[in-house]
Amino acid sequence: MSGGLVALLDDVAAIARLAAASIDDIGAAAGKAGVKAIGVVVDDTAVTPRYVTGFTPDRELPIIWRIARGSLRNKVVFILPAALLLSQFLPWAITPLLMLGGAYLCYEGAEKLYEAAAGHPDTPQAETDKLTSQAHEQQMVTGAIRTDFILSAEIMAIALAEVTDQTFFLRAVILVIVALLITALVYGVVGLIVKMDDLGLRLARSGAGASRALGRGLVRGMPVLMSALSVIGTVAMLWVGGHIILAGLETFGLGSLAHALHHDAVAAGHALPFAAGVVAWLVETLGSAMIGMLIGAVIVAVMHLVPRQHAH
Repeated sequence: MSGGLVALLDDVAAIARLAAASIDDIGAAAGKAGVKAIGVVVDDTAVTPRYVTGFTPDRELPIIWRIARGSLRNKVVFILPAALLLSQFLPWAITPLLMLGGAYLCYEGAEKLYEAAAGHPDTPQAETDKLTSQAHEQQMVTGAIRTDFILSAEIMAIALAEVTDQTFFLRAVILVIVALLITALVYGVVGLIVKMDDLGLRLARSGAGASRALGRGLVRGMPVLMSALSVIGTVAMLWVGGHIILAGLETFGLGSLAHALHHDAVAAGHALPFAAGVVAWLVETLGSAMIGMLIGAVIVAVMHLVPRQHAH
C-alpha cells in the first residue's frame, strides 16, 4: 500500500515538474515572440494617441479603455483563431492576407499626408459640426480599432512565426499571453502619454521648486509631443505597410527590391561603423516607408479618381 502511495506521489511530482517546465517554456516562447513583434508595438503606440486628441480630459482614459478592449477583442476573438486555423490548414494564405493589410496601412498613411498637403483636416469641419460628442467619440474609437486590427494582425503573425515548432495547443496559449501582454503594454503607455499633461498641470500648481518646473515643462511639452506622435504614427503606418509588402514579395520569390534595400542599408552602416546598426536600421526603415508611401499614393489616387469618374 505504502509502495503504491510512494509511486503515486512520484508520478505526481514528475507531472508537476513537467508542468513547471512547460510553463517555463511557454513563458520563454511568449517572451521571444513578443520581442520579435516589438517594432510593430512601437508603431501601434505611436498611432493611437491621435485618436484621443481634442477630447476633454475626463474622456481620454475611457476612450483609451474602449480602444484597448477592441484591440484585445481583435487579437483574441478574430485574429488568433484565424491565424491558428490558417497556420494549420492553409499556411499559404497568411502572406497574401498580411500584404492586403499592409496595403491598407500604406493607404491610411498616404491619405493622412494627402489631407495635410491639401489642407483638409482628418474630419471636415462641416461633418464634425453635425456630430454629437458621443457620435464623434464613437467614430474615433471605431477608426482606432479598425487601424489596430491591421497592426494587431501583424503582431500576431510575427509572434506565430516564432512558435510554429510548438503544438497547436501551446501555440494558442503563447499567442493569448502575447496578446494580453502587448495590449497592456501599448495602451498602458498610451494612457501615460495622454495624461502626462494633467500630471504636469498638477505638479505646476501644487509642487515646489523642481517639481513645479517639471510640471510646467510637461504642460508646455505635451502639445509638441502629441503633434510629433501624430507624425510618427503616420510614418509608422507607411513603414510597417511597406515592410509587410516587401517581406511578402520576398516570400513569393520577388525579393530583389527587399535585397537591394537591405544591401544599401548594410553599405550605409559600413560607411559609419561607429553607429552601423542604427544607420542600417534607419536606411531600411526609411526605404520601407518610401515604398509604403508610393504604394499608398497609388491607392489614394485610385480612391479619389474612381468617385470622380462615377460623378461624370
